[in-house]
Amino acid sequence: MIRHIEVRTGTYHDSVTLMQVSQAIQGEDGVGGALVAMATQLNLDLLGGMGFDVPDASPNDLVVGVTADDDAALGRALGRLEAALTARPSAGQGGFGAAPAPRTVGSAAGRDAGTIAFVSTPGPHAFADAMDALQHGLHVVVFSDNVPVEQEVRLKREAHDRGLLVMGPDCGTAVVGGVGFGFANVVRPGPVGIVAASGTGAQQLLSLVDGAGVGISHCLGVGGRDLSARVGGASTLAALDLLADDDATEVVVVVSKPPAPEVADAVRERVEKLGKPVVLALLGPGQPDLTAVAETVVAAAGAEWRPPRSWPSTAPETGPYPSIRGLFAGGTLCEEARLLADAALAPGGHTFVDFGDDTFTLGRPHPMIDNSLRVERLLAEARDPSCGVVLMDVVLGHGAHPDPAAELAPAIVRARNVAGARGRDLAVVVALVGTADDPQGLEEQARALRDAGASVHLSNAAAARAAIALVSGGAG
Repeated sequence: MIRHIEVRTGTYHDSVTLMQVSQAIQGEDGVGGALVAMATQLNLDLLGGMGFDVPDASPNDLVVGVTADDDAALGRALGRLEAALTARPSAGQGGFGAAPAPRTVGSAAGRDAGTIAFVSTPGPHAFADAMDALQHGLHVVVFSDNVPVEQEVRLKREAHDRGLLVMGPDCGTAVVGGVGFGFANVVRPGPVGIVAASGTGAQQLLSLVDGAGVGISHCLGVGGRDLSARVGGASTLAALDLLADDDATEVVVVVSKPPAPEVADAVRERVEKLGKPVVLALLGPGQPDLTAVAETVVAAAGAEWRPPRSWPSTAPETGPYPSIRGLFAGGTLCEEARLLADAALAPGGHTFVDFGDDTFTLGRPHPMIDNSLRVERLLAEARDPSCGVVLMDVVLGHGAHPDPAAELAPAIVRARNVAGARGRDLAVVVALVGTADDPQGLEEQARALRDAGASVHLSNAAAARAAIALVSGGAG
């Protein structure tokens, strides 16, 4: 195997671009792994974990690490790298005398008749770009994470004063008039509008509602902290008002991880005055799970509910299964599973980790793009005799890994073999979040994961209950 590493001094590309570049390289035949990222300490540590000699580089440098089977595969990977990094418009495109490409959000707003700006610069720098967009009359999707909360409050106050909407920071998913931002599933147009202080929670609702044959007008992501006491639901309230005035939206749903109680009260008060039916999906003890919410939304839209599909595991279940390990890419899906387990099981070493949390994504690809951390943890759990069931989510859609089952299915087989060599059975349960039209192929992903020995469920709540049943002595 060839290990290629290089440092490009003083070269910057935004995180979304680098996520897409890493995806493109990993799709080449003969490429075992690739990391294209800014040389933050976390990314340098990741390179070391991949077996590279860690280079001397600063966070302002671009670092490229590729493992390949041979010189030909490495050549294809590097060719794909150059093509991907140079594919964006440059000042020289457009012919002699063409205007240079805009270098700020404000200059772009002055040139084009757009209504939404998408900001994906590093968290410490996102505030300036988002404020620039607001001051030029644009709604803003702030994909960037690690934005200080005091800056989020200032941005949303500015947006309120200007009658605009800030989606984010850390807005992983939004769909506006059929156009997806960040990690977005392919959904049909229709009457349901979503306000989401949650990325994967929104994707679960998008997928379940679309799977029941009901379309989406808009999904307005507001950032995971919006319903905190500090932020006060500023963007949630603004998004509700926008959907109230939108003729295409007939039913509204609000999804969030557990909100601050006083903010939840403010949302309920606004909902009562909205003039449209609103379904609240504010996760917490005793609250409906997202699948139950989706069923309510579909009924409110006048359609018949279609229970989400599942694919039973092809592997025999022998047990006993002492405890659950939740290895999640989505924070809301992780929280939903934890709430269900807490309600059903006595304490017993069950753990749930959100690998999409800011502490894991600082300077590195999101786990919906790069499964390496979760694969490492899966194999570690396979060696741990106290672990009986691994519960994972696999999220499809634009922006996500082009073929997550290609990475995870072999890892599941290997993990089950590692556990089997130690005389125990490891059960794997997967929540597969996606629609029939997502580019990865929902059916193909489900079959590949099932054939690797996992049981697969389109409902995250159903997957969590299957895992709970296994450790409770039932069938999954």
